[in-house]
This record gives sequence, structure tokens and C-alpha cells, in this order.
Amino acid sequence: MSSTSHSFGSTTTALQVVEGLDLSRRRAVVTGAASGIGVETARALAHAGMHVTLAVRDADAGARVASDIARTSGRDDLAVAQVDLADLVSVDAFTASWSGPLHVLVNNAGVMDTPYGTTAQGWETQFGVNHLGHFALTTGLREPLAASGDARVVSVSSSGHAASPVVFDDLFFEHRAYEPGLAYGQSKTANVLFAVELTRRWGRDGVTANALMPGGVWTPLQRHWSPEQRAAAEQQARVAEAAGVFRMKTPEQGAATSVFLATAPQLQGVGGRYYEDCHEAAIVEQLDGISGVVRHALDPEAARRLWEVSERLVTAARAVPAG
Repeated sequence: MSSTSHSFGSTTTALQVVEGLDLSRRRAVVTGAASGIGVETARALAHAGMHVTLAVRDADAGARVASDIARTSGRDDLAVAQVDLADLVSVDAFTASWSGPLHVLVNNAGVMDTPYGTTAQGWETQFGVNHLGHFALTTGLREPLAASGDARVVSVSSSGHAASPVVFDDLFFEHRAYEPGLAYGQSKTANVLFAVELTRRWGRDGVTANALMPGGVWTPLQRHWSPEQRAAAEQQARVAEAAGVFRMKTPEQGAATSVFLATAPQLQGVGGRYYEDCHEAAIVEQLDGISGVVRHALDPEAARRLWEVSERLVTAARAVPAG
């Protein structure tokens, strides 16, 4: 079945994607589920019957969201787990505590355009959180994912991937001036490449991954923008919407593609692709606004290299005593 044989699009909500689906007895983990599109991703999966674990940095915020989702879905089995993707100790504690199969892992959490900083392991913050933290989380959950027989990993990327390929010679901006936008772009390219290589490596075990662009959504992700940046972006969005070439999404609409990749029956066994508005994106030389995926994000050689480099970095970091 074609992955485009449906009527979902840019205005579809996450709840509309799961309408009529019964995913009971299946388990999902959603990172960053305490805010933004992560909340609505977790809500839709719960509505479809899945047992959902909210993997969040702020456990109190996660508990509030879980309570709200329970109220709207009638489900009382949501779980909340504290996971700090900026610290491998926290990530490894979560993966070590997991038992039983895992059917869906939505790598949704992320940071954007942060000032220069580093994670607990000394990695540049955006690459460390957006890619390496999720790499460690996902690889740490390989056995539970494989045990399900048909697991899906969802990698939330961005049109920002077009700003930069993965710069292997200087992943952490040690030899070039730090640019928040380039660091974000590199991490979002890594999110796509990760899906490509995971599918190649783990597909035989029934585990596939796809990446996506949620669309333009106002969420706490933009918290590092200056007031001037935010005002300029809002004005740009208003002009584009008035011209009929673009429209901002609600968080419910922004979560739709994540939920589609996690649940759509027609995507069973499909992986290594990049989606937007619940459809596979066109491969382009440069983006048309925020639409399309540029070639460097799907390059299989870069995907293999990124996996190998990430594995070495995570293994080396784990060998260093904490503290």
C-alpha cells in the first residue's frame, strides 16, 4: 500500500490520525512529552489505546500533562519517567529500568538555537541533546524494540536540517565560530540520517525509523529567541499566511505527522524516509520555504559514518567515571 493513500494533510490533527485505530496492548515512549507537540503526540497515542510513557526532563511537568491526558482520554495507565537527554547517566538509568517489549519510540524532545553550551559529557548542547542523547536512548532500547517484532522509531527533525550537513571534522564547534542556527541544522540533519541508518541496521529485526518535519508551530522550542527574533518570525509568518503560501499549525496539527509515522498501518515495514504533512517529502536541492528534504540528510554514507561516530562517542563517554 502506498504511504500516500490517505486524506491527511497540513490541517490534520493528531487525534484525527488515530481515529478508528485500536492500539491496545502496545507500548510507546515519547520524549519531551511535557510541552509542545510532545503533549499532543502522547495524547493521541493514549487515545488509540497505547500504554504511553512520558519521558521528560521535568517530572512534575510530566505528571501534570499525564493527568490532563488521563482526563481527556479516560486512560489511567500513563507513566512518567525522568530522562535528561543532556546526561548519559540519566538516559542509561531509564533504559536499564525498562522491561518488556516496546512498540513505538518517539524521539520528540529537543532544543533549538541555544547559546553555546555543553552537555554533562562535554558535547555541544544541540548536537548532544537532539542527536546523541536520543542515539544513546534508542540503542539502549534495542532489545525491547526488537522484542516487539514490529517496532517503529519516530525521529522529529525540522526544515532546519537544510542549514547544515553533519560537519564530521568539527561536530562540537571547537574549530569554528559557534552559530546557533548551524548547530541546530546539523543536529536536525543527524535526526534524519539516524532514521536512515537505523532502518538499514535494524530492519531485519522488525525495527524501522522515519524522520519528519512537524511544520511551523509556536511552542517553547523558540524560548531561546530574542524578542526581536520572535517578532520578526511572527511578522514573516503573517505575511506568508496572507499570501496563501504558508500557515502556522496548532500543536495538535504539528503532532499529526509524528503520530502518523507511529501508527499508520500502511507504514508497516517502511523506514529511512522523511515526511511532512503526513506525506513523504520530495527530495530537493533547496527547500521551497520549509517544504522538502535536501539530499545531505538522506545520504546513506553520511548515515553510516554518523552511526559509527556516535557509537564511539557514547562508548567513550560511558567509560569515563561519573562526577
